[in-house]
Amino acid sequence: MPGACLPELRTDLPGVSPVIPLTAVRVDEAAERAVIKVLRSGQLAQGSVVEQLEAALQAFLGVDHVVVMSSGTAALVASMTVLGLGPGDEVVTSPFTFGATVNAIVQVGASVRFSDVDPDDLTMDVDSAAAVVTSRTAALLPVHLYGQAADLHGVAVLAARHGLAVVEDAAQAFGAAVDGVPVGSLGLGAFSFYATKGFTTGEGGAVTTADDGLASKLGRLRNQGMARRYEYETVGHNSRLTDIQAALGLSQLSTAGATIAQRQDNAVRLSAALQGVTGLQLPVVRPGRRHVFHQYTVSVTEDARLTRDGLQQSLWDRGIQTAVFYPRAAYDHPCYRDHPLVSCEPQPQAEKAARQVLSLPVHAHLTAAELDYIVDSVRDLLDV
Repeated sequence: MPGACLPELRTDLPGVSPVIPLTAVRVDEAAERAVIKVLRSGQLAQGSVVEQLEAALQAFLGVDHVVVMSSGTAALVASMTVLGLGPGDEVVTSPFTFGATVNAIVQVGASVRFSDVDPDDLTMDVDSAAAVVTSRTAALLPVHLYGQAADLHGVAVLAARHGLAVVEDAAQAFGAAVDGVPVGSLGLGAFSFYATKGFTTGEGGAVTTADDGLASKLGRLRNQGMARRYEYETVGHNSRLTDIQAALGLSQLSTAGATIAQRQDNAVRLSAALQGVTGLQLPVVRPGRRHVFHQYTVSVTEDARLTRDGLQQSLWDRGIQTAVFYPRAAYDHPCYRDHPLVSCEPQPQAEKAARQVLSLPVHAHLTAAELDYIVDSVRDLLDV
């Protein structure tokens, strides 16, 4: 394999961990105390701490309503449910995404139509989406990928032209914005608070909306359809978050701004140092968009000295963990390709991305020495 005989750079370098992880989740003593306080209170399920978290998230994100859920997937399903999406409706989304995006659409009984992605930022290509809109299309579901906001201006124009609802998959974009407007503000925004996210409750998620009525419906939907105990107003389910998770979230939120800023600083440092490496396409930050760098994802092109998989293995040999998000377009998985509700027209840019993308560590706990080591390793492996 090309690069297999390259010299190892690292022999217990100061400030460099034996393995540099792709993600790092740390919980401080303040978070531990907050969780213990809830455990000792006896109120473990959804209660006042969840209400505190919703209010704090509303202020942090700059949105009108936040309804927390048990997961990002539950947030997506709830968003489409309260919009009345179901059998006979089509939802246009990206095929270059985590499976939850597709699963949620299918779960409400709607059909999935895929558009291609922009070749530079890998979010929804609005022109491609416009080409697949039909008389059955009821909603657009752009995915804010890796922390980069999708083209929400283009999405808004397309939605208005055809009278479509918008559900934003903001699972990876907590704190991202377009021209100062936070993601999750265009229609309904579905966020994930999974353990590896920049803001986490362990498992969890939320829906954001400016619509008072939809916010009320979302609150009932997550609680078995009840407005008050044993008064059922709709067919619902259990998507509640616990006060235990909310306590962790409140503690995490106190440092979320600093965490995002550190990720952004690390991304700037990586991009500045990796400029000009042959065969390496760096992440694009679109003008006016706030990229929060949930992932720092490069593309390893045909001009590179190593293949994407070769580079990944060589970096791992040097103690640097990386990951491929995602190795296939969604429709290339048999469970979707053979599903009657999923349309599987090929999308060339999504398929190209699946062959080339590689995410490097960018988390907030990297040391300066580790960032230098990552850069030196990539350059040593790819520079001609």
